[in-house]
Amino acid sequence: MKRVFDIAATSAGLVLLSPLMIAITVAIRLFSPGPVLYKAARVGKGGRVFSMYKFRTMVVDADKQGPLVTAGDDARVTRIGKLLRKTKLDELPTLWNVLIGDMSLVGPRPENPKSAALYTEQQRKIWNVRPGVTSPATVKYRHEEALLSGADDLERRYFEIMQDKLRLELEYVEHYSFSRDIQILLRTFQAILNTKASGA
Repeated sequence: MKRVFDIAATSAGLVLLSPLMIAITVAIRLFSPGPVLYKAARVGKGGRVFSMYKFRTMVVDADKQGPLVTAGDDARVTRIGKLLRKTKLDELPTLWNVLIGDMSLVGPRPENPKSAALYTEQQRKIWNVRPGVTSPATVKYRHEEALLSGADDLERRYFEIMQDKLRLELEYVEHYSFSRDIQILLRTFQAILNTKASGA
């Protein structure tokens, strides 16, 4: 049921959101020289590395100009990128990852290979399921970049947050239910709408 729902919801979403995605593509082209999409290496089901697609929100070759972790005050983020990150619209291309089977709409959020290499044996159990576009940890830490801003040791602070995120992701895997997926999706939409309404 989960996979059938993913395919049906994602197919409908890609069709309905296509005008918005085209508008974002044009905006990136106009205001931020470089490719529209960013391919991020992520570790998914079974520990397999895949390319997660997102709208590019940083300058070209940003990964060569600073850490993999991005704080809210990162100068590498473009003007249009700040808006996309704030509204989470940069995540829209990940719907393609769901459609082709790399991801699910709901599941443990995938990490980059460098961070994933630090997982304990227990934490690696999140690789038993497809990673998700959203998750309980995603909702709780939707303002993660703000939490990282001003950190003396950015990577250490990110590692600390990652431990709590993994705790939430493991809890999700161990107590999975389709009805809970629907609840997480609703909480995600609510969080995004609240962010837009508050301007936070």
